Amino acid sequence: MATKFLALACLRNNEGSGYLSPRPHYPSMPKYPKGVTEEEGSSNISSKALFSVVGMTCSACAASVEKAVKRLPGIRQAVVDVLNNRAQVLFYPSFVNEETIREVIEDAGFQATFIRDDNETSVQICRIRIQGMTCTSCSSTVESALQSIQGVVKAQVALATEEAEVHYTPNVVTYNQILEAVEDTGFQATLISTGEDMSRIDLQVEGIRTGRSMRLIENSLQALPGVQGVETHPEFNKVSLSYKPDLTGPRNFINVIEETGSRRFKAKIFPEEGGRRNSHRREEIRQYYRSFLWSLVFTIPVFLTSMVLMYIPGIKHGVDAKVVNMLTVGEIIRWVLATPVQFIIGKRFYSGAYKALRLGSPNMDVLIALGTNAAYFYSVYSVLRAATSQGFKGTDFFETSAMLISFILLGKYLEVLAKGKTSNAIAKLMNLTPDTAILLTLDSEGNVVGEEEIDSRLIQKNDVIKVIPGAKVAADGFVIWGQSHVNESMITGEARPVAKRKGETVIGGTVNENGVLHVKATWVGSESALSQIVRLVESAQMAKAPVQKFADRISKYFVPLVILISFSTWLAWFLAGRFHAYPKSWIPSSMDSFQLALQFGISVMVIACPCALGLATPTAVMVGTGVGASQGILIKGGQALENAHKVNCVVFDKTGTLTIGKPVVVNTKLLTNMVLREFYELVAAAEVNSEHPLAKAIVEYAKKLRDDENPIWPEARDFVSIAGHGVKAMVRNKEILVGNKSLMEDHNVALPIDAEEMLAEAEAMAQTGIIVSINREVVGVLAVSDPLKPAAQEVISILKSMKIRSIMVTGDNWGTANSIAREVGIETVIAEAKPDQKAEKVKDLQASGYRVAMVGDGINDSPALVAADVGMAIGAGTDIAIEAADIVLMKSNLEDVITAIDLSRKTFSRIRLNYIWALGYNLLGIPIAAGALFPSTRFRLPPWIAGAAMAASSVSVVCCSLMLKYYRRPKKLDNLEIRGISIE
Repeated sequence: MATKFLALACLRNNEGSGYLSPRPHYPSMPKYPKGVTEEEGSSNISSKALFSVVGMTCSACAASVEKAVKRLPGIRQAVVDVLNNRAQVLFYPSFVNEETIREVIEDAGFQATFIRDDNETSVQICRIRIQGMTCTSCSSTVESALQSIQGVVKAQVALATEEAEVHYTPNVVTYNQILEAVEDTGFQATLISTGEDMSRIDLQVEGIRTGRSMRLIENSLQALPGVQGVETHPEFNKVSLSYKPDLTGPRNFINVIEETGSRRFKAKIFPEEGGRRNSHRREEIRQYYRSFLWSLVFTIPVFLTSMVLMYIPGIKHGVDAKVVNMLTVGEIIRWVLATPVQFIIGKRFYSGAYKALRLGSPNMDVLIALGTNAAYFYSVYSVLRAATSQGFKGTDFFETSAMLISFILLGKYLEVLAKGKTSNAIAKLMNLTPDTAILLTLDSEGNVVGEEEIDSRLIQKNDVIKVIPGAKVAADGFVIWGQSHVNESMITGEARPVAKRKGETVIGGTVNENGVLHVKATWVGSESALSQIVRLVESAQMAKAPVQKFADRISKYFVPLVILISFSTWLAWFLAGRFHAYPKSWIPSSMDSFQLALQFGISVMVIACPCALGLATPTAVMVGTGVGASQGILIKGGQALENAHKVNCVVFDKTGTLTIGKPVVVNTKLLTNMVLREFYELVAAAEVNSEHPLAKAIVEYAKKLRDDENPIWPEARDFVSIAGHGVKAMVRNKEILVGNKSLMEDHNVALPIDAEEMLAEAEAMAQTGIIVSINREVVGVLAVSDPLKPAAQEVISILKSMKIRSIMVTGDNWGTANSIAREVGIETVIAEAKPDQKAEKVKDLQASGYRVAMVGDGINDSPALVAADVGMAIGAGTDIAIEAADIVLMKSNLEDVITAIDLSRKTFSRIRLNYIWALGYNLLGIPIAAGALFPSTRFRLPPWIAGAAMAASSVSVVCCSLMLKYYRRPKKLDNLEIRGISIE
């Protein structure tokens, strides 16, 4: 995140030629290769790439890098910044690429890293569904394959969701090549979405009889403004479109299609649009269920003939009847029934094992295939020998291989069923949008002239929607008529219905309680708040927690180690039997020493379970982030969860975090003869361009003096916002300064004694004093008060009881800061801090051994949010603060800081429990399966029971994670009074 901000800062300052530090310019080689004309070269669209260059110490180093890059063909411009260790290159992708540029920089003697291509569409994200992964070894193999592709910036593969998220450069690699790379690893890959799909829709067209008709429709749609791409699928009568929602929308597409065919064609949204996400999971569950049932059809008779019928006198005679030599009827029945289980129903394990071994990354399928094959082929040997020998009487293990496969299929079925429930939070969020909406038609004066019910997916930007009492709001927008109360608990977790009237915003998926509202849609489809929350939760569930690396490391060696232990077990028992190291009485009557050793070896192989280790972290993270989202706490991934559970120090911003964030002007003192309205006109003109809450309070107060809802303020020229100090502007040819004492000192403005006294008086009352200077002369002092948030004092007290230190860092003056701190119970205060000083304080605390969480809401908090171990943004804060944060508190309630920390602690205690179970199971199960208890107790674990135990271990880990669904926030918060009501 820090790199991202640094890169953004570098690029913002490069508007023109003054972006980088001064440097000499050197003549470059020709821009285009030999034989390519200037016209041909310039017709190519150039790309911009940013590199981190480590090792430069002076301008001579920068010059050598610049010179080396400029010698490459296809380089339009190269600029090197020695101060920030950055190189920015404009180049033509058809002649040169980022990797070549990076290699040239490294050849010049410096370490270079490609940060990003600065085109708008330079890095896209595609999501891929991957079928066939069974354990961490599989997901690690796919992830390594993806990361090795040139043009892939970042790749994450999640075993629990069976999905991959790939960040790639489209001018270097296409998503089809990415899909091929996944399939080359032996797994089935299906594209879920790409970066181009931000606004995308699939339409089904009826009435098409020829390819010419489809081409006609395609051309008609392509001609529409705002349409970015059209793909036709004649076999399904399907048209896929990507488009800009600001310019067009799905209703336009349907009208164009129907008009193109003179109403012969009928178009509607493709039926699979809604259920596509869960259809894969449902199909996988059905496949495992069918496989398990078919395996039972064959396995139950095998079990009965080998374990039950042999004890029934009449039937036993028939089963033991000889057919050829020593070959019995029972053995033939078991062979015939076990074969389809082994090779048809169990085909998936052979396929998975082959793919894993081909890639040199053995997984659970290898263990199952080896274990069942050992049992099956030894049984085949035993049967064939019995058929060809008159004295051989062996025992077959057909029931072992058949029952092993059946129990493993049952375990996989239960595991997939449980894994599906871990993503219930996303499914619930996606189902919040209503199926239909009432679209209003307005005349030129804004009067309603008609209404019709439409599919909610057909809503376009600027449509006016009618929302009746009890109905869900179909799209994000603002109220243009009516008033009501809206229940937003399903989105923000806010328990109390929120009053809505003209001009106020509403969120799609929320429920209208009473009055009728007319809402103008502003954000639709994938741009809506609900879609963004879903994407954030999906990304969070994809991101690996650092603790997952522990399982990844183990998985590399787990399967080979188990195979070695299994072989060693068989060999040890076989040699012990051959050399009579144990009494013959230990050998069951139906076996010999070789068969006993084989059973021990097979049991070891099938009881070991790498799956449980691989699922321990991701399933808990999935459920934890989902539970957080349902409570209005958006956690951006496993790393944020892991860091949050270690937090022992919370740094709070003051304005908008500890306080409500909507300050009001409570007092004004003028130090010169001036009309109050004129004074506020000048101040508001300067402050209206600022995003700071105090600036907004001053502008609102000025509006009241003007008695005008939308006043026109005088023009402010040369506006400068000085973070942590105030603003400066030229209004009516007067230099206006509005801010704190530091701002006045920096501009050599002397403070009169009256102003000093007013500031001291305001600070004593926990008010913020703001000084106004016109042409370097102080003309007035404003006192602004920002009331504390309800329960702020209790939240600080609860954090103390959790052994978490609380600190307040603010840009406000010391007097106000100390007054607020005393009121809430915070002992450590840092006041008059600039944004970079807030970040420095966070780093100082980290250097002292603290795990720091920063809670803030403004742009000036962003550096500190990035610097902290966990950045928490108050949901009502600015977009930049929310972007910089690791956790977003959507309700803007302080008690959610406690809930977020507590949820992370509960999630990680669950992860620890999962690891204890998964590791403990293997550490205990493998020795027992190897016969560690057999000498003293004669207890041995038959292979089919070992297989059942292995299947149960994965299911138990997923079920353990699912228990997080019943998470309840700390009881200490239940009695807090928030806005006059009790949160239940």
